[in-house]
Amino acid sequence: QVHLVESGGGLVQAGGSLRLSCAASGRAFSDYAMGWFRQNPAKDHEFVATISWSGGSRYYADSVKGRFTISRDNAKNTVYLEMNSLKPEDTAVYYCAAGPWALTSRERYDYWGQGTQVTVSS
Repeated sequence: QVHLVESGGGLVQAGGSLRLSCAASGRAFSDYAMGWFRQNPAKDHEFVATISWSGGSRYYADSVKGRFTISRDNAKNTVYLEMNSLKPEDTAVYYCAAGPWALTSRERYDYWGQGTQVTVSS
C-alpha cells in the first residue's frame, strides 16, 4: 500500500509558476513510477507527466511539454511537478499516482492522492 499526499496548489495569474509536491508513504517509493494527472469539470482525468522509478525516463502531454517538469527525490519519497508559463486552461485538480511503469494511461496506476487545486486566472 502507498499513501500519497499532494500539496502546492493555489491561485496564480496566467504566466506564473507553481510547484506541486507529492509525498509518499508506505511501500518503497523507489519501486514505483510516478505520474501526474489533472481533472477539470469538462474533462476526465488527463495525463500530464510521468517519471520512471529511477528518474531516467520522463514523458509529458503535448499540452504541457516545455512548460512543466516532473522530477523525483527518492531519498525524500517525493515527486514534484514544476509548472511554468501557466495558462487558464491548466486550471484543474492535479493528482499524483503511483504504478509499476511510467505510462500515460490512468488505468495503469494503482495508488492515487486526493488532489490539489490549481487555478490560473487570466
